[in-house]
Amino acid sequence: MSTSLSVNTESPASLDVDAVVVGYHSADDGPRPAAGAGAVDAAFPGSLAKTLSLLGATGAAEEVHRVPTQGALTAPVVIAVGLGAPPGSGEALDPDTVARAAGAALRSRGSAQSRVALALPAETPELVHAAALGALLGDYSFTRYRTAEDTRTPATELIVASTAAGAREAAERANAVAASVGLARDLVNTSPADLVPEDLAGIAAEVARENGLGVEVLDEHQLAEGGYGGIIGVGQGSDNPPRLVRLEYTHPEAAGTVAFVGKGITFDSGGLSLKPASSMDWMKSDMGGAAAVLGAMRAIALLRPSVNAVAYLAIAENMPGGSAQRPSDVLTIYGGKTVEVLNTDAEGRLVMADALVRAHEDSPDLIVDVATLTGAQLVALGTRVFAVMANDDRVREDVVAAATAAGEQAWPMPLPEELRQGLDSAVADIANVAGDRWGGMLTAGVFLKEFIAEGVQWAHLDIAGPAFNQGGPYGYTPKGGTGAATRTLVRVAESIAENRAARAS
Repeated sequence: MSTSLSVNTESPASLDVDAVVVGYHSADDGPRPAAGAGAVDAAFPGSLAKTLSLLGATGAAEEVHRVPTQGALTAPVVIAVGLGAPPGSGEALDPDTVARAAGAALRSRGSAQSRVALALPAETPELVHAAALGALLGDYSFTRYRTAEDTRTPATELIVASTAAGAREAAERANAVAASVGLARDLVNTSPADLVPEDLAGIAAEVARENGLGVEVLDEHQLAEGGYGGIIGVGQGSDNPPRLVRLEYTHPEAAGTVAFVGKGITFDSGGLSLKPASSMDWMKSDMGGAAAVLGAMRAIALLRPSVNAVAYLAIAENMPGGSAQRPSDVLTIYGGKTVEVLNTDAEGRLVMADALVRAHEDSPDLIVDVATLTGAQLVALGTRVFAVMANDDRVREDVVAAATAAGEQAWPMPLPEELRQGLDSAVADIANVAGDRWGGMLTAGVFLKEFIAEGVQWAHLDIAGPAFNQGGPYGYTPKGGTGAATRTLVRVAESIAENRAARAS
């Protein structure tokens, strides 16, 4: 991200910028200025709220109106964005409401507005972080393949107006997280021809070197020698061989170790169990889990929480070549368990199985895997909410809480024991799909659970829908790659450090 970010304690009405973003709430008597907008509202003849009311503004969440200031402010334009109804007595404004509003405002800015002040609610560090993060995420654009000069000039400077103690630190954290989400988005948006497994592994290694992370990359020969049958099996139909990347972050006062595992299918044709064309055109996003894990590890390296974190990116391209795996083939997963492949389009769980078993070797306190794993996730939860499954109720609740705190939508889902019998195989330890189609998202989670050792805490995030936005942009979410789960993983790592530190004191 080329956008710079700073905090300023001066009145936003006097800042030398191209536009000022203010928030307003809906009320029975018309739009009502939100915290942070007072000076701007007062500077308008007759008040900004009255002007917005004349324009038909209601204050609905993410509603945006651009109002010329006509010299009432130093900035020539005010971008007024709705925050919905004000919080009730004794209630606090939801930070993600502010973040989404900031994102909507930045998406609406004009091409000439390269210096933007945020006069949104920012009286606490949490709200400063939300405003900054939302604006940075909303300002994202992917222009790698544009041949004509982009008519929308990215913001060169964002200024958060706030006098809150800790505001600068909050803005710095937002900057680190937003840049890491941007990395994940860029990877998902990249053409699969430009991001074959070797490319993704190379980018991961470069990110590791730039941010002081340890890195190990296993190529196809090392994977075969090491017994990583899932990754090899999925990748053998492609001319682009698979990779397994291990990243490592350590802290001298670590409170524990968390392991992240990300699905990195750089393109998923379905293999010999070929997908329909309409289901294939967005399968460049099937490495969204690995992208989220890589982005999270970058943010963790910058934020330095007192926790150890390791990450595995299980990377392959699933193609229907002459050497592709066949339905009824049997693979030996790392560690020795055998899997009968009944559907080659259920490939993500095969590469994840290898990486999950390998992750045990780091003796983690918690393993969290992230994958665009099943179409059934979209059927169950839609395109904006990802599923969380776990082998421990408290772990599932903690991960959902981490997602909520990070501003991402997650929903707890069960792992019914009775679904395991549907994965019985006549020839191997387990089959990769069940004989019926019901509960497909949960069955995939049950499959992955088979590769988690007794006593090891584990959570599984199915982000199939939220990882790639096929509709129009909204809030701070662009069309295309979203970077889903990146913020959640960062929050999981921070929570481990905070909880262990609290118990130690």
